[in-house]
Amino acid sequence: MQNEDLPQAADQSARDIAEVPAVELINTVAVHLMSAAAVKTGLADDERADELKDLDEARKLITALAGLITASAPEVGSTHAAPLRDGLRSLQLAFREESLVPDEPGKGPGEKWTGPVN
Repeated sequence: MQNEDLPQAADQSARDIAEVPAVELINTVAVHLMSAAAVKTGLADDERADELKDLDEARKLITALAGLITASAPEVGSTHAAPLRDGLRSLQLAFREESLVPDEPGKGPGEKWTGPVN
């Protein structure tokens, strides 16, 4: 791509993203966060799952996901928010199981936004 083509490509990307409904963008971002958090929590369906596990990174991703889901739920409606909440809760529980040092109730990843997960 030539340097003079970059502004044209940026304009095209902006037009493309403008056509995507907000609910779809929110769901896409949430699924990416969820997938990354699952890998970092050690849930990868891969023989390298232990190598890929990084609970510090997983905590950050789960917390970001919890904030996104909590903030966007009223906007996207329960049809879209419910499965995202279920996935988030599963990640929070998996994190709790994988962690060698358990967090206090309400102090786990994302629990600031979701409340304690048991």
